[in-house]
Order: sequence, then structure tokens, then C-alpha cells
Amino acid sequence: MMVSNKTYRFLFAGGGTGGHLYPAVAVAEQIKIKIPNAQILFVGTKSKIESKVIPELGYKFKSIWIKGFSREITLENFLFPLKLIVSVVQSIFINLIFKPQVAIGSGGYVAGPAIFGSSITGAKIILLEQNSYPGVTSKLLERFAKEVHISFEDSRRYFKKKEKIFFTGNPVRKDLGSVNKSDGLKAYSLSDSKKTLLILGGSLGAGSINEAVAGLLKVLTENNVQVIWQTGKNYYDKYKVYKSNNVLIIPFIDKMDLAYSACDLMLARAGATTIAELLVLGIPSILVPSPNVAENHQYYNAKSLSEKGAAILIEDKNLSNRLSEEIISIIFDKEKLVQLKTNALLLGKPDAAEEIASRAIKYALAV
Repeated sequence: MMVSNKTYRFLFAGGGTGGHLYPAVAVAEQIKIKIPNAQILFVGTKSKIESKVIPELGYKFKSIWIKGFSREITLENFLFPLKLIVSVVQSIFINLIFKPQVAIGSGGYVAGPAIFGSSITGAKIILLEQNSYPGVTSKLLERFAKEVHISFEDSRRYFKKKEKIFFTGNPVRKDLGSVNKSDGLKAYSLSDSKKTLLILGGSLGAGSINEAVAGLLKVLTENNVQVIWQTGKNYYDKYKVYKSNNVLIIPFIDKMDLAYSACDLMLARAGATTIAELLVLGIPSILVPSPNVAENHQYYNAKSLSEKGAAILIEDKNLSNRLSEEIISIIFDKEKLVQLKTNALLLGKPDAAEEIASRAIKYALAV
């Protein structure tokens, strides 16, 4: 792609969770590969993951005051209208100063004011929707967008302007690439003669998954299954007593490529980023949607994969009844593992980040 010496500026807005943040980072990485001197600015909030991760990655970061609306009655909820107004004003000023040609919203409440501010100042808008059931922010911003890139074909029906919708997939980071399985096992000092179960509950952890796993560790190890268990920072102290030669317990996994490569089967929540990565890498999985997320979107994510034979869906309420039986039956069933892997790879979109970056650059070139 040929670009001139003109300065190209791209604003990214989205965060609150890694599921909204890392797809944006993946696109930003591809833009920098294609235009090394591109100026990139991320807009987020001070209290969430983006305020730490983005500066560490070397990108500029600006914060606005917005905070999500709680389901419970709190003082924060009464302040929400004021925070929204202030955040919109902050966003307009940020956009007036930065002057992006293109603004990319990757979801979460912070994207609302920031991308609205971009639309007012004339930037071309691209939206990324990671979940099968789109979030409120994406649906509200659709009217301002040139394009909306979805990760699940099922999402299309929830948007009004079908001509704007592109089934591109959820962007994943370029450093995700799978390593050799034996190297992954070696990194964790695990045996290559045993089946390996990887357990993920998100960075903070999933209480119900952790509790269920603790109750079936004896069954797993007796059946020659070894475990890489990310408990989450909030649960590590409680469950670290279960550590053994066959059970590796970690609060948070930094090198996901090693963990993914080492496992035969993954047990995880159904967050959009986890799903994007398992599809690109073809990881056989059991997905347990969190019942505590907005609009129950994790359930719809997992249901979409389950209906296509790309994952096994177990609802949180059924963990104690089904989990042990499902793990043991699947992890030793070579045919089932191959089926899950094959179907996942068919749904994976490994080039999503590059494709979205190319389209963003096209709009920037046209300005």
C-alpha cells in the first residue's frame, strides 16, 4: 500500500476490559506496520486496563471521565449524566487537538463519547463489534460509522444499516502465533505423555469455574490429566494450595502462546478475545459463559460456536453436573478433539486485524 509523506492520525477508543482493548491494539499494530510514522492515540479511562497497557505498549493515551452505568442503585449512577456530558466535551477537545482522519471504536462505554467527538470533528468512523450480541455502544454509534466490522455472522441482524456491516472477525495480536506443543509443555515443566487441560477465567478469575475445578482435580489427576490453571489474581491465594507436579497454578498467564500450545483442551469463559484466539488457533474448548456480563453476551458468543460444532457450551448453573464428565470424555476422544479444532479453524479470521487496518488507511488516504 503506497502512502505519501502526509501525517496520518488514527484515534482508537474502547476499553474497560481486554476484550474491548486488545482488538484495537491488534489493528493499531497493523497500521504501524503499514505506516511506521502514523500517529496513534488511544482514548480510555484512568481506572481501567487501558490506562496501564497502552502506555506500556508505547502508544499515546488520553483519559476521559466516563464510567459505566451500574445495575445497582449507586451514587455513581446519579453522576452518570454529568460524567457523560463532561466526557463528550473532553472528547471533542481531544479530537480538535489531535485531528484524526480516522477513528476506530472497539466497544465499551468509553467509546461512546470519544467516537461521537470524532464524528463531530469530521473523522471517518470504523466500529469493531466483538460479541455475537452487539453492545449498546455499537448500536448507538452505528449511525456515525462508515463501516461496522463484526466477529460473528449472527451479529448482522442487530444492525439497521446492513450495507455498513463487514464480517471480518475479531482482530488478534500478531504475537499470538502458536509455538510447538513440546516447547509449550517444556516451558511449564509438564509431561508430553499426559493430556493437558488449560483453565482460564479471565485476568481477575471466575469464582464458579475455580470452585468446580477444585472439586474435580482428584478425578482429573487420577485419569492422567495435568492442569494449567489460571485462577485470576483475586483467587490465587485461595487455590494455590492445590499446586502439585500435575497441577500448575498461576494467578495470570503472560505468555498465552505457550499455554495455548501446551493444552489439548481449554476450559474458559466466553469472552470475545478468548473466542477470537481459540478460533484462529483451533483450540478445542469448553466454554462457560459468565452470567454477570451486560446483555448476557458471553452466552450468545458461546452458543454461536456451539451450534457450529466449534466448542462445547456449559452454562454456569450446570457446572457441577456436567463439567467432570465432559472434560474426561472429550480430552481422551481424539476424533472429538479433531472435530472441534477443525470447526474452530473454519470460523477463525486470522487476517482480521490486517484487513481492518487496510480499510482504515484507505479512508485516511482519501481525506
